[in-house]
Amino acid sequence: MEIMTNHGFRKTVKYLRALIIISLIGMICMLVLFLGVLAYAKILGPPPLAVPQSTLFFADDGTLIGESNNGQKRYWAKLNDISPDLVNATVAIEDKNFYEHHGFDYKRIAGAVLADIKAFAKVQGASTITQQYARNLFLEHDKTWTRKLTEAFYAIRLEMNYSKQQILEGYLNTIYYGNGAYGVEAASQYYYGKKAADLSLAEASLLAGIPKGPGIYSPLRSIENAKARQNIILQSMVKNGYIKKDAAQIAAGQRLVFVGEYPTHKARTAPYFQDAVKNALKNQLHLDDRTIALGGLKVYTTLNMKQQEAAEQQVNRYVSKSSEIQVGLVAMDPKNGNVKAMVGGRDYEKSPFNRAVQAVRQPGSTIKPLLYYAALEHGFTPSSTMRSEFTTFQFDDGQANYTPHNFNNKYADGEITLAQALAVSDNIFAVKTHLFLGEETLIDTAKKFGLSTKMSKVPSLALGTSGVRVIEMANAYSLFANGGKKVSPNLITRVEDFNGNVIFEKENKEEKVLDPAKAFVMTQMMTGVFDPKLSGYARVTGSTIINDLTRPYAGKSGSTETDSWMIGFSPQLVTAVWAGYDIGKPLDVTAEKTYAKNVWANFMEEALDGKPVKAFKPPKEGVIGLYVDPTNGKLATKDCPVRRFTYYVTGTEPTEYCTEHLGKGGSKKHDKNGDDQKTPWYKRILPWS
Repeated sequence: MEIMTNHGFRKTVKYLRALIIISLIGMICMLVLFLGVLAYAKILGPPPLAVPQSTLFFADDGTLIGESNNGQKRYWAKLNDISPDLVNATVAIEDKNFYEHHGFDYKRIAGAVLADIKAFAKVQGASTITQQYARNLFLEHDKTWTRKLTEAFYAIRLEMNYSKQQILEGYLNTIYYGNGAYGVEAASQYYYGKKAADLSLAEASLLAGIPKGPGIYSPLRSIENAKARQNIILQSMVKNGYIKKDAAQIAAGQRLVFVGEYPTHKARTAPYFQDAVKNALKNQLHLDDRTIALGGLKVYTTLNMKQQEAAEQQVNRYVSKSSEIQVGLVAMDPKNGNVKAMVGGRDYEKSPFNRAVQAVRQPGSTIKPLLYYAALEHGFTPSSTMRSEFTTFQFDDGQANYTPHNFNNKYADGEITLAQALAVSDNIFAVKTHLFLGEETLIDTAKKFGLSTKMSKVPSLALGTSGVRVIEMANAYSLFANGGKKVSPNLITRVEDFNGNVIFEKENKEEKVLDPAKAFVMTQMMTGVFDPKLSGYARVTGSTIINDLTRPYAGKSGSTETDSWMIGFSPQLVTAVWAGYDIGKPLDVTAEKTYAKNVWANFMEEALDGKPVKAFKPPKEGVIGLYVDPTNGKLATKDCPVRRFTYYVTGTEPTEYCTEHLGKGGSKKHDKNGDDQKTPWYKRILPWS
């Protein structure tokens, strides 16, 4: 019996020893596994914290004008830019031990397990803020063991590599508050119409309760549920020492006002411009669609709010609401190519097609300044003359005869100067010049001015029969306005990623593509469009809007059967306006032919209101200014009834004096107008200013 007892005791000891050894081995394995997990987490390093965020677009003064529209609102706010009451309310209700644990609250986990066992169901959660942030960043919200284990691993990585402040900031910027609002900034703007930094205790405590169930605790769904949840949060804040009891009572009793919409929904600024910016991000900066939509970019644009508003107002003012005619407008700073205003159509909701950048339309006579610049390069001067008369051009190479016509079939039936031909838009002079230079010359010149559309090698090219884009024509005229420097249409000055790192910044490189002297002579010739002194067999083409203008401008109008244009500039701003029907319907109504000019003139005046009046400044060398008789381009004498101060490239100025008015006695009024050297030159050229 004693032998059996000893044998049983030894057997028990043997099993106990085996159990201890197995337990130790298991514990060692668990420790090794745990250390291995930690080592692996350390080797992997910090997980990236990039999350989907709305891309924001800003005007040139920093005003928010729009954001990427994907149905979600995601903004990132620094922890210092979030109301401390909201931070404390969130910690108090979601994870009161957040600052003490290392990613897992074991007491809370044990309590949740016991509660679930008692209820035979999942009734209590135990996820910490770190775990929830890991889930928001990297995982789906399915309830599987694989997801739970992966979530735990990401939580370990977060705690090992980021501070509590970084984790809390990330969590507050990724939790969902309902109605498409992700993060406290979007939620604060949606529910209260204010920044997260400006929330009161009452607003913050109510907002902190929404993530538990946006469909249940949103104040816009049930104010009763929201207030009940708010009371729980306030009591938790008291219990955890964040606020006093009387502060909680005051906050609970406050009446809150809810907005229920995002600020950017109230009015979308410059939608055509914003579309063009997104296109530039994709095609010029080579960013993919997801990055543009959800990369959290801050895109600083060139848009000027005042000028954009002026552009839209003038289009609405002058284009008849009953008409189906469309408008494209681009305003640009000639010094750097920055686009300051853009109208791509009359109603973006009805038609998002951007006529300012996408439509290719015939420019008509607005192409002539490019042609005449080429003529200056080939020895022409403002005083060069040709006959303006009904003309049929015949060609020896089998080309069909070509008979261009002037407006209303009116001709000088005599010699006119280049300066006057431009001012009255004589088509015969233009075609003769084009053919004299060779049809390739204008094509090459158009490329020099930045036009990318294909040009047809035909006589009618001089009259603008090959299509162009509004934005490229504005850019082309910028080369005249800035003295011949190369610029390109620019919509973006700087782009930052979600961390504030600059990933693009516009550089201004100066490159001369035009001769400054010839560019200035051409600019001064274009002021003649508004100068009645150059009226001849026809009035200057800008005569109908002269009374609307109060400062010196240069420009050119243009028209075809289906298109109406006005492009012009001051030293500070270039604007191109096109009007016409999308389907190419002829402009038969007289009023429709005036839209482009009226919109241009009144927009320029409003856009430049408050800015200094600047004259076109001649280059320091290379040009000379003289008084000439505008009808023949010869040096004016005191007997000439009309004299106009005109610039020439040095060495090409006229040397012959006008003899047509000798002995006839010039008008004293005109003599005074021509001799008053103390009057600024632009006022001598443009007496109406």
